[in-house]
Amino acid sequence: MCFHTQQTKSTTDLEHRFKARFAYPETYTPAVYNAFAYPSLPVITSEDVHAIQMYRWGLIPAWAEDVSVIKFNTLNARIEGIREKPSFRDYIQNRCLVLADGFYEWQWLDRTGKKKQRYLLQLPDAEPFGFAGLFNHWMDKSTGEVLHTFTIITTEANELMATIHNSKKRMPVIVRPSEEQTWLSGGKLYIQNDRLEAIPC
Repeated sequence: MCFHTQQTKSTTDLEHRFKARFAYPETYTPAVYNAFAYPSLPVITSEDVHAIQMYRWGLIPAWAEDVSVIKFNTLNARIEGIREKPSFRDYIQNRCLVLADGFYEWQWLDRTGKKKQRYLLQLPDAEPFGFAGLFNHWMDKSTGEVLHTFTIITTEANELMATIHNSKKRMPVIVRPSEEQTWLSGGKLYIQNDRLEAIPC
């Protein structure tokens, strides 16, 4: 799965790479993000492909009442089941790119997972990329507050990731730069997971 990512680039670097502008640049801070803290990450949505906005990790569907429960289960979306799972099936066309320049996975060194080796996964030269994601705007009916949330899509691990994430053998989907606008506009998903490099840390 994908629960720890990093984005170390500046607002200027990201704006140049993705040909989009930060809606509120003061809300962005380069960081390593832990999904279980439900942080806000920079995303580009299909609603506005020219804006980089900060959305909260953990997609909240419109029907959700207990946010604390649902967001724990929607940090990632398995690509094989997004058309059937109630949390995601209504948001297939709510596509986004979750901007990052790396993510972390732990390789189990024994059968129980008590001994682990952490790896940083990056593209060559730590170039920024976009995870394929889905998003939604959820309104708290009691307060009127609107939460902008997302999930990262995952797929079966490739050969490299299968040896690293050897407990579940999953990995996030990274969209090829040439296909990012196609993905956002509803087209076929093209995956760039073959260029990843693993750095033990």
